[in-house]
Amino acid sequence: MSKDQRLRLAWCFCHLLVAALVQWGAHESLALTVLSRLLFYDALGAFLCVAVDVGCNFEVWKRSTIRHPFGFERSEVLAGLGMSVGLLFMGLDLISHGLTHALENKGGHSAHHGHAHERVSPGSIDLAALSGIVCTLVSAILLKNHSRIGKVMRLSAIATLPSVLSNPSHFLTLSCSALLLLLPLLSIQMYVWLDRTLSFSVAIGMVALGWIQGWTLGKMLMMSYSGPGVSDVLYDIATDPAVSAVDEAKFWQVHYGLCQANLKLRVRSVSDMARLRDRIGNMVRNRMGGGYGGGGGQKWEVSTQLILDKD
Repeated sequence: MSKDQRLRLAWCFCHLLVAALVQWGAHESLALTVLSRLLFYDALGAFLCVAVDVGCNFEVWKRSTIRHPFGFERSEVLAGLGMSVGLLFMGLDLISHGLTHALENKGGHSAHHGHAHERVSPGSIDLAALSGIVCTLVSAILLKNHSRIGKVMRLSAIATLPSVLSNPSHFLTLSCSALLLLLPLLSIQMYVWLDRTLSFSVAIGMVALGWIQGWTLGKMLMMSYSGPGVSDVLYDIATDPAVSAVDEAKFWQVHYGLCQANLKLRVRSVSDMARLRDRIGNMVRNRMGGGYGGGGGQKWEVSTQLILDKD
């Protein structure tokens, strides 16, 4: 491990420690409990980023073998799927805990735990919220936490926000931390209402985010591609004068940084084959990958099989 990687790993433990301290100081605040779970999820994501960075130091990480045609890079997708399932169940657990807490004294029977909704001190709330904001920004900017999964899962509702906020994971943690800063300014009645409302809203967001991420990564592991542009590319290929028929077209995503397009076409003339192969390769890379060297987009490998149509 390099010095930079050791420092990043040390920061991951700091991030995890902050999540534990927020949970320890949550007391009966449901919103602080939710924030601690989000910070714990972000800390796991930070550990995953460091693990992938360290794995890239070894040649075997990207080396293609018969057993692992794409090296071990798809293991990051599998780990992300496990984290998504964990996020979903954390959200469900928080919803269950919140409902139990809200209905303790309902229905005419006494609560199993004889405690009232205790108000956390304003200083503790502010410290927890600011710690969550700082940890999220540092992990997002320096460690590029959740950045790769953010590229394959863009939500239209927040896609126009700045880069950090346009990532659903960062948006959830930062918005929860920012709203927590309002709690000390409210009366006890408004405090209880906002605490429960915020916790339920963010917990539902965790369930939704975990489901969407899990669905997206599951399809990636099943060798499919859910991004835009496929239909337009296929239409332009099919309407090319040199193409007589499209026999087969498969687009799929291997891992966060690599996609593949496998095409089988029938052409009218041998002289058009070289031009058509170059045109299709450039079309796929420029439209669906943003062009090589353009930043942001995934790398596309294009395999084109051309068959001379004898009819």
